[in-house]
Amino acid sequence: MSSVRFVAIGDSFTEGVGDELPGDTSHPEGYVRGWADLAAQGWATSRGEPIAYANLAIRGKLVWPIVRDQLERALALRPTHLSFNGGGNDMLRPRTSIAHIADAFSHVLRRCDEEGVTLILLSGANPAAGLPLGRVIQRRGDLMSAAVLDRVAHRDDVIRALNWPDKELSGPSYWSEDRLHMNARGHHRVAARVLEAVGERPPETWWDLPEWPDAARLRRSEYFREHLGPWMRRRLTGTSSGDGREPKYPEWIEIPPG
Repeated sequence: MSSVRFVAIGDSFTEGVGDELPGDTSHPEGYVRGWADLAAQGWATSRGEPIAYANLAIRGKLVWPIVRDQLERALALRPTHLSFNGGGNDMLRPRTSIAHIADAFSHVLRRCDEEGVTLILLSGANPAAGLPLGRVIQRRGDLMSAAVLDRVAHRDDVIRALNWPDKELSGPSYWSEDRLHMNARGHHRVAARVLEAVGERPPETWWDLPEWPDAARLRRSEYFREHLGPWMRRRLTGTSSGDGREPKYPEWIEIPPG
């Protein structure tokens, strides 16, 4: 077994939504990649040796269902490192308390301590500038970020890869057309931050890939019809974009140096 065993849990941010790739022989219908896949590859390349990687994240999940459905399954793999991010979907629900979200991070840290696993703590990128009710989202996100960081304030052993304060990453060129998920450019920047946080060297270009020349910029009416409307319907019907989905890498896969 590889000396580095990295498992990622979370929601669409960690699954990789927004960084969609075309189909190939292994994924004939296409697939999402995202920062965690990129970080795993960069980690192996930086070390010059294979690492083990698993990703249990599923889009649309609230923070406590992530903990309930993914955490113990991830720890059962006996990882050396576990990355956790969540709460973005909860934050968009104004009746959810910030303390309730932060409690999930405390629980994950406690279980990592009990199992001897190094926690990689991520905050999500900030989409507020491009979304309706952006000021509300900014305020809620600031409160959530501060509450979570307060839970790990005296824990220098927790690896931090904080994306919420990154003003560059909030710019429109890092986001997909739904304005809620990062595009490939954004995911590469997050992966670079994670690699730097774990003490590895990311490719320098990952911090600022060229802007996609054909990046989609939907008109307001198109955006409401194609993205905001379906999201609101899911909220009203109590459904999730992740319903019925399985993790993309539920067991270890070996990532060789690239």
